[in-house]
Amino acid sequence: MQLAIQKSKTFIEFEVTRSQRKTMAITITPSGDVRVAAPNRMSNKEIIDWVNSKADWIQNKLDEIDQRRTAETSREYVQGELFPYLGLDYPLYIETHNRRSKPTAGLYCGRLVVTTPDRDAEMIRGAIEAWYRCMAGEHIRSRIDFFRPRLDVSPGRVTIKNQKTRWGSCSSKGNLNFNWRAIMAPPQVVDYIVVHELSHLVHLNHSPDFWQLVAATLPDYKAGKDWLRENGRRLSGIHFSNGAHSKQM
Repeated sequence: MQLAIQKSKTFIEFEVTRSQRKTMAITITPSGDVRVAAPNRMSNKEIIDWVNSKADWIQNKLDEIDQRRTAETSREYVQGELFPYLGLDYPLYIETHNRRSKPTAGLYCGRLVVTTPDRDAEMIRGAIEAWYRCMAGEHIRSRIDFFRPRLDVSPGRVTIKNQKTRWGSCSSKGNLNFNWRAIMAPPQVVDYIVVHELSHLVHLNHSPDFWQLVAATLPDYKAGKDWLRENGRRLSGIHFSNGAHSKQM
């Protein structure tokens, strides 16, 4: 069973397993999954309250994992370095043109090509992030248009952001936010993120009814969800700006 807590700006989803045990325990896997073992007698509310009391400790452990991941995936912005886009890796190719006033980035002939006035790493980073954000906006909005009629929902504002705690979010006013790093994941994973947030327009929680709606709209959603659990922190740890990290959905 999946449950979640939100404390201040911290959102933590966790897997609950019940058994004959007498006490509760939290396990955080190396990939960042939060698992809670609970006695059969405990209600969902009691479990959520208990996990909420441990939120600061859990967040600290997740931050430690993020820091290790960030160290592993820090970028150098050099020729041939691989950058993920919709599940595939593309080698970086840097072209220098002195007459360029600002750098640009795009996919050409199977490469991520950055055309720049000079080889300043920060300038190249900015061009790549701007390209990712643009592509994320185009792709995510197109998938919203595809799935929206299936759920019979009408989202409000759709914003591509540098979210620090989520791959996506839905406000009580029906506005949707998406982490631009989602565009690095395979298409089926992006679809899961989109359907997840669109479903919140119907159920602003993670109740069984919510997950039933997700499953009805995207029958293989668990594959996307599992992919995020295994690989999400690798993508969110890619250091582009201000060390922002994303938690799993």
